[in-house]
Amino acid sequence: MTAYWPSLAGGMLIGLSAAILLVLNGRIAGISGIVGRLACGINISTNLAFVVGLLLGPVLFLSLFGQWPAVTVTVAWPIIIVAGLLVGFGTRMGSGCTSGHGVLGLARFSPRSFVATLTFLAAGIVAVAILRGLGL
Repeated sequence: MTAYWPSLAGGMLIGLSAAILLVLNGRIAGISGIVGRLACGINISTNLAFVVGLLLGPVLFLSLFGQWPAVTVTVAWPIIIVAGLLVGFGTRMGSGCTSGHGVLGLARFSPRSFVATLTFLAAGIVAVAILRGLGL
């Protein structure tokens, strides 16, 4: 069970931060939208505070568990860059990202978020199958 505590704590913090942003500001905690608004100079203080909070997550993990989160990247940088660009394209096409649709959209029983989340998951499954088939 000890191996699951970090993931449980992270999930609880994501839910808590999303709920606080919704209750206090009436905003959905969609990370792509928050970063996009920050880049455009909209609601700088709120959006910057949220992004800084995300960046401080590993520091909180360190203080709680006494070590940095373990991250292992097993693919080459070109694949990571292409994947990031595809995620960015997908968030624009889907009017949001997994955090907005998957965390708060599903909690609000949004049909659009349900379809978007199923699409994200299906696309991820297909992408993994294709990459594994190519030996990547």
